[in-house]
Amino acid sequence: MSAGWRIEVDARRCIGSGSCVGMAPTHFRMESGRATPTAAAVEPTETVIDAAESCPVEAIAVRDDDGILIAPT
Repeated sequence: MSAGWRIEVDARRCIGSGSCVGMAPTHFRMESGRATPTAAAVEPTETVIDAAESCPVEAIAVRDDDGILIAPT
């Protein structure tokens, strides 16, 4: 059974807009001007998908346990 989703933030692409933190503050935080996940694995939630899809440079990837990309689409 699924343990959750993995959140990855590509620090090279992140421009620090903070939209993910604004949308999902329990899942993202700003660190040295860049977004970082608060946990590598999270329970599936629409909030995480929305945050990934709101990233202006698509620096956030949400994947399932098999590594399949869930967001952004």
